[in-house]
Amino acid sequence: MISNNVTRLLDNRKIIYRAYELPKQKLGAEETARLLDVPLEIVFKSIVITRRGPGKPILAVVPGNKEVDLKALARVLGEKKVSPATQSEAENFTGLQAGGISPLALVNRGFEILIDQSALSHEAIHISGGELGLNIRLTGADLIQLTRGKTASIC
Repeated sequence: MISNNVTRLLDNRKIIYRAYELPKQKLGAEETARLLDVPLEIVFKSIVITRRGPGKPILAVVPGNKEVDLKALARVLGEKKVSPATQSEAENFTGLQAGGISPLALVNRGFEILIDQSALSHEAIHISGGELGLNIRLTGADLIQLTRGKTASIC
């Protein structure tokens, strides 16, 4: 079993989760859902979003079958305009490889985390485990509590 900062955080906080090992390559939400044999809407993806002005980037966590609504996200944040980071920017901002960017790997790193409210409507959701080849299944409520993330309709 893979052990990293994400799994140690979950273990230390006594969170019930399941870790899945997948091919160590950048996988999209659709490919992840297929490999795990789960519905696409419970595989959540992490999208790094940049602000127009100063401030840390935002991490939007949305279901794999949806896209971030940038206007809705900007409204929730009180920003005039936000835009998705490029893959290179996302990797530089987070220190993680695309495909391995996880909200749990960014706890206490200054990121504002917004999680689509649909995360609460499923028994469990899947997110990246903070590195390529690691996927984590946990409840949306646990993800929100651990990340101190805000929930909103952002799709």
